[in-house]
Amino acid sequence: MAINFEQALGVHPNTLAFRTQRAKVLAGNLANVDTPNFKARDISFEDAMSQVANEARARHQARRRPQNYELLYRNPQQPAQDGNTVELGVEQAKFASNAMAFQTSTTFLNMKLSGLKKAINGQ
Repeated sequence: MAINFEQALGVHPNTLAFRTQRAKVLAGNLANVDTPNFKARDISFEDAMSQVANEARARHQARRRPQNYELLYRNPQQPAQDGNTVELGVEQAKFASNAMAFQTSTTFLNMKLSGLKKAINGQ
């Protein structure tokens, strides 16, 4: 009996891909904290997961395509005089939160893989 890894691993690989892409976006925000007129960007987790769900229903092939999530602009709580909307504390908090969520997803994926390994080995 063949194992359908996409079905067995569930949403976790997509979640890790999202968290990786979001980390890049947030790191870009942090790198441009002093750049005049730079606009802070972010990705909505809910929108990204609904996009993944819609694509999963629409396709039946086994190959995964890289996701292109919609980048949203963030509205600052205190706009800067130079037009930059990056707020250092907000970006650092969002980056840390994303890193913790990435670690959580990695833990869940490792548990899934461990369970599959035990099932294959007959333990």
